[in-house]
Amino acid sequence: MSGPSLVILAAGRARRYGGVKQLAPVGLHGEGVIDLIASDAYAAGFDDIVIVINPDTGPEIQEHVARNWPKDHRVTFTRQLNLRGTVDAVLAAKDSLDLTRPFAVSNADDLYGRESFLKLGNHLATSSNNCLIGFELERALVGELAVSRGTCVVVNGHLTDIVERRNVSATLEGYLAEDGLEPAILHPQTTVSMNLWGFQPSIVPHMHQAIVEHDFAQEKEIQLSTFVGQILHRTPYRFDVIKTSSRCIGVTHADDLPLAQILVREEIEAGERPEFAFVD
Repeated sequence: MSGPSLVILAAGRARRYGGVKQLAPVGLHGEGVIDLIASDAYAAGFDDIVIVINPDTGPEIQEHVARNWPKDHRVTFTRQLNLRGTVDAVLAAKDSLDLTRPFAVSNADDLYGRESFLKLGNHLATSSNNCLIGFELERALVGELAVSRGTCVVVNGHLTDIVERRNVSATLEGYLAEDGLEPAILHPQTTVSMNLWGFQPSIVPHMHQAIVEHDFAQEKEIQLSTFVGQILHRTPYRFDVIKTSSRCIGVTHADDLPLAQILVREEIEAGERPEFAFVD
């Protein structure tokens, strides 16, 4: 294998969506979100994909992939049995990764765009730093319902902090975060994390330690953004922020699906992605 691996986090229960949103038909020909993510990753040079699933919806995702993905594409499934957040989900994929090489992590319900995966793959091939693909806030919201976004503090191209902002929505006054923090109105070009990461193998022991501390504290979940925010202040780890002009098309609520389908169609018409998944 020459290209990096991608871990797709597909173990979420998607309670707000009300179904298996990883398979939400956003493509022009009914392709699911996870299909287009994989299409973009393989086109960007990623060699193999590890999909983290849960015992409930996992079989449906496995059947979908077996039925629709090219047989010559490397894909492995692993189960997250303890739903302790996205750090635990990445560790569930550990045994399926070659930990002599860097790897990437993405959500299963967000389309990041081919440019984003190309930039991510290039960084993993040329740098020894961890990284985050940073999106502009105004290009990372879909639909009218409020969502959470991790806003990034970036100094000289490096991530120095992540602040989780909740109940973020577009209003006539601007991008409003109704969470009691300041500023309440966020700048449209605020850099936000959409959970598209590049990790060096040396970070895995720190993930294990975070889970140990999580279990000791009896917290419900520990997310990647929280974990990264913690180690930025504890260790000399450097995270490069790779900014992208791509739109992040997410499906958080069922009401988001029609708009997501329109945005994907616009990408196809603009030549930013092929009409069919897995076709360059």
